[in-house]
Amino acid sequence: MNVLVIGNGGREHALAWKLAQSPRVTKVFCAPGNTGTALVGQNVNIEATDFPKLIKFAKENDVALTVVGPEIPLVAGIADEFQKAGLKVFGPSKAAAELEGSKVFCKELLRNADVPTADYRVFRSVDRAVTYLREREDVPVVVKADGLAAGKGVIVCANRAEALDAVERIGRQFEFGDAGKQIVIEERLDGREASVLAITDGQTIIALPAAQDHKRAYDGDTGPNTGGMGAYSPAPLVTPEMMQWIEAHVLVPTVHAMKRARRPFRGVLYAGLMITNQGPKVLEYNVRFGDPECQPLMMRLKSDLFELLLATAEERLDQIDPPEWDERPSVCVVMASEGYPGKYAKGKPIRGLDEAAKVPDVQVFHAGTAAGPDGQVLTDGGRVLGVTAVGSSIPQAKLSAYTAVKQIRWDGAWCRKDISDKANQ
Repeated sequence: MNVLVIGNGGREHALAWKLAQSPRVTKVFCAPGNTGTALVGQNVNIEATDFPKLIKFAKENDVALTVVGPEIPLVAGIADEFQKAGLKVFGPSKAAAELEGSKVFCKELLRNADVPTADYRVFRSVDRAVTYLREREDVPVVVKADGLAAGKGVIVCANRAEALDAVERIGRQFEFGDAGKQIVIEERLDGREASVLAITDGQTIIALPAAQDHKRAYDGDTGPNTGGMGAYSPAPLVTPEMMQWIEAHVLVPTVHAMKRARRPFRGVLYAGLMITNQGPKVLEYNVRFGDPECQPLMMRLKSDLFELLLATAEERLDQIDPPEWDERPSVCVVMASEGYPGKYAKGKPIRGLDEAAKVPDVQVFHAGTAAGPDGQVLTDGGRVLGVTAVGSSIPQAKLSAYTAVKQIRWDGAWCRKDISDKANQ
C-alpha cells in the first residue's frame, strides 16, 4: 500500500522512516518533504496547505492512508477534505483540531470536563488585560496568544512588568499575527513538564510512553521558547502509577468531552503536562505528534506504525494488539541555525552527516534541510536536524547522540548540551 506523509520537518522524517519499515507499505510519499524524507520515500512538490493538489495526488497514486504531521493543515480542515473525497486520513477533523487551534477553546473544554489545569482569564481587549494585570497581585503568570504560533506564542512571565510587555507584544504589536486576537492569562504552575501522547480513534485510547521536551533555547531552561530543542523517552518523572492517573483523569475525560461536544477526536492527542505538588495539570493540548518528541518515540516503537495509524483512521483500534516498545530509552538532540528562534540564514552546507550515521544506534532526522548542488545538503530552517539515539540507559543514549552531533558541522550550528539531564533530577 502507498502512504502519503504531509509536512517537511523532523517529525515527518521520523514518521516516514518508520512507515517505510512496514511490510504492508509499498511506497512512502512526502509532501513537500525534505532531504531526509527523500532517503526513505519520494518527495512531492506540493505544500501542506494545498488541499486540492494533495487530494488529486493521493487519488492518482493509490494512496491508502494519508498521515498529517503539522498542526496548520489540521486546524485548517485537511482531514475533513480528505474524508469528503473518500480518502483515509490519520488526523483529527477541523472541529476537533480546535483543541490546539484555540487555547481559549482548550481551556474552556478542560474546565467543563473537570480536567486539572491552571486558573485562567480570557481577554479580547488589550486594555482590559492591562487593567486586570495592574489591579491584581504582582505574581508570576503565563500569557498566551489564542491561536497557532509555531510553539512560540506562550510567554512565561516572572512579574507584572514582563506580563504587560507580553500582552503588548501579542495583542498590540501582533508579534504572532492573528493568533493574538484573543489573549489568555493564567496562573504560572510550578513543577516539571512532561509530554504524554495518546493515539485514539474516539473510542479506544492508547497512551504512548511519556516523553520530555526542552522548549527553552539554552542550557538550564533559559532563553526564549522554541519549537523544541530536544526530547527523550521514557521520562522517569511519569511513573506507571502516574500514567494510569493521567489516562483516567486527563485523557479519558477529554476524549469523552470532545464526543459530547460533537467533535469526536481521532488522531494523536498530545497532553503537555506540568507535574505539580498537587499532581499533573494540563498546560495545553496539541493534536498531532510532537516535534521533537516523535523522533525518540519512533526510535523505540517496535510495532508496525502503519497498522496502528490505519486502525485509528478506520476506527478499529480495539481490534489490534497494543504497540510494543523497545525498553531502551531514546534521546533526541536538535541542531539549530544561528539566530534561531529569531532570524537565521539558510543555505549553509552541512558536513559530516555520513560520519554521524556511522555512530551505532543513531538516526539523524532531517528537519530544516534542502538539497543543494552536487548532492550537498543545505540548511533550510531554524531547527535543522534531530540527532536521535537509543542506549541501554538515558546517559548512554545521550552520549551516543552527542557523539554523532560532534561529527556534524555547518557555519553557525548550535545545540543545547543538557538534553535529558532532567531525567536524573
